[in-house]
Amino acid sequence: MRYIIINADDFGRHAEINRAVEQGLVHGCLRSATVMPGGAAFAGAIDIARRHEALGLGVHFTLVDGNPILPPSEIPSLVAEDGRFLSDHTALLRRYLKGGVNLEEVRRELAAQLRKVEATGVPISHVDSHQHMHTLPGIIDIVLDLAVSARIGAVRAPRTPLFAGAFGGLGQLVGRLGLSTLAQLAAVKAHRRGLAVTEHFSGIVAGEAVSEAELLKLIVHLPQGTTEVMMHPGTCNEVLQEDSGWQHDFEEELRAITSPRVMAALREEEIEPVNFRHLKGAAAQRGN
Repeated sequence: MRYIIINADDFGRHAEINRAVEQGLVHGCLRSATVMPGGAAFAGAIDIARRHEALGLGVHFTLVDGNPILPPSEIPSLVAEDGRFLSDHTALLRRYLKGGVNLEEVRRELAAQLRKVEATGVPISHVDSHQHMHTLPGIIDIVLDLAVSARIGAVRAPRTPLFAGAFGGLGQLVGRLGLSTLAQLAAVKAHRRGLAVTEHFSGIVAGEAVSEAELLKLIVHLPQGTTEVMMHPGTCNEVLQEDSGWQHDFEEELRAITSPRVMAALREEEIEPVNFRHLKGAAAQRGN
C-alpha cells in the first residue's frame, strides 16, 4: 500500500497560513500540520485543529526565525539582541559550531513549547522543527526525550531529495547531503527510542513551491509505504512574503493541495492521504 502525508509547516505563524491549512483539509489532500508554539496566530490554529478531527496536529519546534516561549533572559544562547531567535538555520548553526549554544537552554525552551501545545488538549501526532533544527546532534536527543516522555509516536526524518526542484549548484548539493545524513541518523535514533518515521520524505527544501505539476509527478512515482511531503501553503503571497521575509509561492502550494487533478490522481493511483497517526496504527498492526 502507498500512503501520503501532506504536512503544512508553520501552522499558527500567520492567519493566512491558518486559512490555507483549513482549505487544504476541507477541499484537498492535506491531513497534517505542525504548529509553531510561538506563532502570532497560534490560538487560531488550535481552533482549527479542534474543529477538524481529521487533521493530525504536530509540534513545529522552533529555534530560529521566531519568538521563544521562555523569557529571552533565560535562554541567552538562543536569541539575538532583540530577544527573538536568530534569523535562520545558518546563523544558529554558526553559533552552534562555535560552542555558543547551551543545550540545557534548548531543552528548557523546547519543553516549554511542548507544554504550550499540550495545554490545549489537542492530541499531538508528531514532532518536527522549523528549518529542520531538530536533526542537529544533541538537539535530536532532546527532541526524542521530549517526544517519548509525552508519548508522542512519530518524528519527521527529512531525508532530503538531493536533486529536487531547480538545482542550485554545489553549495545546495552539499547542504542537502548534510541534511539527509543528519536525517538518516535521526531516523535511526528515533527507531531505537520506539518512535515512528515515514519511509520517505519529499518537498523542495531550497524554497521553491511544490506546484501542482510537481505533486502530480510525485504521486505517479510514489514508492510503497508512507511518504511525507513538506509544504508551506498560504492564502496571500504578498502578506506572507512580507511577514516572513521569504519569497515563497505560498499560494501555488495551496493550489496544488486543493487541485481536482491531484485529488483524481490520488484516487486513480489508490493512494490514501493520511496523517502521522497512521504510522502509530501501522506499527500496532505489525506488532511493534
